[in-house]
Amino acid sequence: MKAIVMDGPGDPGVLRWGQVPDPRPGPEDVLIRVRATAVNRADVNQRMGFYPPPPGVSDVLGLECSGEVIEKGAAVPAGLQIGDRVMALLAGGGYAEQVVAHHGSVMAVPEGLDLVRAAGLPEVCLTVFLNVFQLADFPRGGGLLVHGGGSGIGTASMQLVREAGGRCYVTAGSDEKCARCLELGATAAINYKTEKFAERIATLTEGVGVDVVLDSIGGPYLEPNLASLAIGGRLVVIGITGGAQGTLDCGALLLRRLRVIGSTLRARPAGEKAAIVRGFLERFGPAIEAGRIAPVVDQVLPLREAAQAHRVLEAGAHVGKVLLEV
Repeated sequence: MKAIVMDGPGDPGVLRWGQVPDPRPGPEDVLIRVRATAVNRADVNQRMGFYPPPPGVSDVLGLECSGEVIEKGAAVPAGLQIGDRVMALLAGGGYAEQVVAHHGSVMAVPEGLDLVRAAGLPEVCLTVFLNVFQLADFPRGGGLLVHGGGSGIGTASMQLVREAGGRCYVTAGSDEKCARCLELGATAAINYKTEKFAERIATLTEGVGVDVVLDSIGGPYLEPNLASLAIGGRLVVIGITGGAQGTLDCGALLLRRLRVIGSTLRARPAGEKAAIVRGFLERFGPAIEAGRIAPVVDQVLPLREAAQAHRVLEAGAHVGKVLLEV
């Protein structure tokens, strides 16, 4: 089959259209004919040589997809049938014409959701659900600060927090992006290039702070993230795009009863991912069915143009997901 392959780590030019072996499903897997996949920051990091796939996982990029089931293993539950429209969380392999997924990481695509657009839902929504709602126990009516409001994670956070009756504060790198985030439902949007976000959060919350901070920046944001938290608040670090080292004020951690949580999704065992998917569908499945939760899509490019899609993501002007259609 055809897929996007790499000639080694490097800039987007290392991505090309090539031939790879056909994937074969195991007893608990389904084989999906891919209609679309999505570009995530993890794909960019893997392309650059910083984020290798877990052992045994395809080295083809792509952490989510949408498509139709074309084959299923003997141990796949009867609820998944050949021909079903599905979207799936993947550990890799999405930038291809076909991909194998464990049945527990596969979700049905509702009739009201376009199949191509559905490719932008699994990775970001499950990431937000795992980290904000499961690990950080986001309270109903609570407050979340998420960095990168214009990203897929940021736009998904706004929707899930809104559904939970909460307030979602975001940071973004331009006034234009901040305005777009407000249109999409952010409670407030902070331009991190012109404002100190911790000071602004203090003003917006009348000195109380937020219940949860979801951070993909890492070290440089450690101190202001903790300063943005309410007493008993939780910081969840899911990325280190700004660097791995930071200064931690242990006194503030103790006195204000704060928690710092590190988390990844990709390398978790299939059973853990299946439990995350079940929990997500139980809580937010009705909102997906009703169309209240759906991917915010910036643009759709052909899969062959994966290199250009990576350039779009790295330029940082997009809002929402960049999709690749097969």
